[in-house]
Amino acid sequence: MALFIQLVFSGLALGCDYALIALGFTIIFKASEVINFAQGEFLLVGTFVVSTAMFSWRLGFVPALLLGIGVTALIGVIFERVVLRRMIGRPPFTIIMVTIGLDVLLLTAVTMLVGAKSPGAPAPFDIVSAITVGGVKFGMNALASIVVTALICAALYAFLRFTRYGLAMRATAIDQEAARAMGIRISTVYALAWGISGAIATVGGVFLAAGAGNPVFDVGLGQAALVAFPAIILGGLDSIPGAVVGGVVMGLVYVLTQGYEASGFLGVNFHTISPYLVMILVLLIRPYGLFGTRKVERI
Repeated sequence: MALFIQLVFSGLALGCDYALIALGFTIIFKASEVINFAQGEFLLVGTFVVSTAMFSWRLGFVPALLLGIGVTALIGVIFERVVLRRMIGRPPFTIIMVTIGLDVLLLTAVTMLVGAKSPGAPAPFDIVSAITVGGVKFGMNALASIVVTALICAALYAFLRFTRYGLAMRATAIDQEAARAMGIRISTVYALAWGISGAIATVGGVFLAAGAGNPVFDVGLGQAALVAFPAIILGGLDSIPGAVVGGVVMGLVYVLTQGYEASGFLGVNFHTISPYLVMILVLLIRPYGLFGTRKVERI
């Protein structure tokens, strides 16, 4: 029983990290119908900035995290303003290739800056810091990840429901032409979506690195987006609650299959494909995801 509780807790913490990454995908897609394939490198850049601020500039965790959030949000806004705005009206495939190009650019830049150095992985608490209850180890970084994810979801809900710009984003997501007719500046909504997406990606990347238990910064951290992407497909590509639920489900599936795989119950490396299997099974039943909007086309 202790093993099961331990795996569920670890899966929930990992799922919260995936949920934050998935939220970045969904916010951009909901606002502008663009799938950002550079989302993984957004979290890589943000985590690298936090790592540099903590271990090279000797800043505390919170100031370093705020700096990382600011940098990635700025990158997102600049990319939308300078590049994507010029791509309006182009085929979706062209826009996808542009985001892939941004992905390669950011990954190359971070790889060159890291070089042969081995900077530390940023974390709010020491890697081994934990609370043990009934034989179950609750890591402090994992607990912080769950709490911060809950706070971000609450803040995002309040922003979208009660603020002027949040209402503008919701209106744009429902009908862009109607929103423009009501005087909403669609370009501002797009830039805001990219900025928020970059900021959330940084938080997800930092806690993902902290939860991995690796004291060294990993240049391949952005690959986590490959697991977060099935999460948004599972939850529904245009659903913010779906991104959170999908991320948590993927984290639980990944950790539970990995845990029981070690006991010999499942085959070797089954955990690497288990999230994708769950995604396929759900899509066979609900093609638009658990919370996705079913599109109706009239002929």
